[in-house]
Amino acid sequence: MSCSRRSLCSAWKSVFVPPVSAVSCLENLQLEIKNLAERLRYEVSVRGKQLGWSEKVARFHYKKNLRRIITELYIRDNCHPFKATLLVWVQVPMWVCVSLALRNCSVGATGSEVQEQFSAGGALWFTDLTAPDSTWILPVSLGLVNLLIVEIFAAQKMKVSRFQKLITNFFRVVSVVMIPVAATVPSSMALYWLCSSFVGLAHNLLLRSPAFRRLCWIPRTKSETDTPYRDILSALATKYSFKK
Repeated sequence: MSCSRRSLCSAWKSVFVPPVSAVSCLENLQLEIKNLAERLRYEVSVRGKQLGWSEKVARFHYKKNLRRIITELYIRDNCHPFKATLLVWVQVPMWVCVSLALRNCSVGATGSEVQEQFSAGGALWFTDLTAPDSTWILPVSLGLVNLLIVEIFAAQKMKVSRFQKLITNFFRVVSVVMIPVAATVPSSMALYWLCSSFVGLAHNLLLRSPAFRRLCWIPRTKSETDTPYRDILSALATKYSFKK
């Protein structure tokens, strides 16, 4: 039994920890990249004056060497940005495939027997998984969980670019739009979407725990705090004026 637990823990770490470690590593590299970029800009400026480079040529050499330096840093610390997006490339296709499979089962595309099992396999207020949730509890819960995920990410960033603001607002809109969409699909799909979002929320909160991060050998970052959950509540309260 203990061997099985260790195997499960190792499998979990092999899937979830590398992307998170890559994100932490990339964050820690930003200061070094900034210092090296400033030094490189000075060296290119001096070299350009010696050789009579135009501004366009100097900019070309600066960007070329900066890309080389950043690549060498990624190789040195084994934290290529692609690793940080690894989970997305796995989760999105899986989410789509499972959603389509549940839809087919709910509408009888895989056989009437499966559809009958779905129609009687629900629980609580959604006893019929083939019908939409008429109470809107599942769709609204889905929207609230997704919005909470977006707001937690937005609250932790003190300085954001215009592009980051656009992305945040885009996901806010998507979270709201998903409410009426989830209200028109079979309850099996809405339930899966809600569970998927809830697991994502729990996963993100768990990975903010300093003790858990040390357990998974995730490097400490400048933005990491010893009281992450208290800081999240404080940031949300400050941002939306929950305080009296």
